[in-house]
Amino acid sequence: MNRRRTKLIHEGKYAAEVSVELIEDDTAWSPYLSPDDVRKLETVRLALRRGDIAEAAKHGRVFELTPVVG
Repeated sequence: MNRRRTKLIHEGKYAAEVSVELIEDDTAWSPYLSPDDVRKLETVRLALRRGDIAEAAKHGRVFELTPVVG
């Protein structure tokens, strides 16, 4: 059984919501991500780290985080 989930990646002043598929089976490692989804998350993380918003936005919604002074 597979389920779609949204993972949040946070790097510096940016965050991205990336849709991935969790794979569930009868093994002890369940649930887990496919290798393609792992590569996608890593691509987004590295793009956010270097400030390449266009690349990160190819894989999910990107947000710029702003501190709130309380």
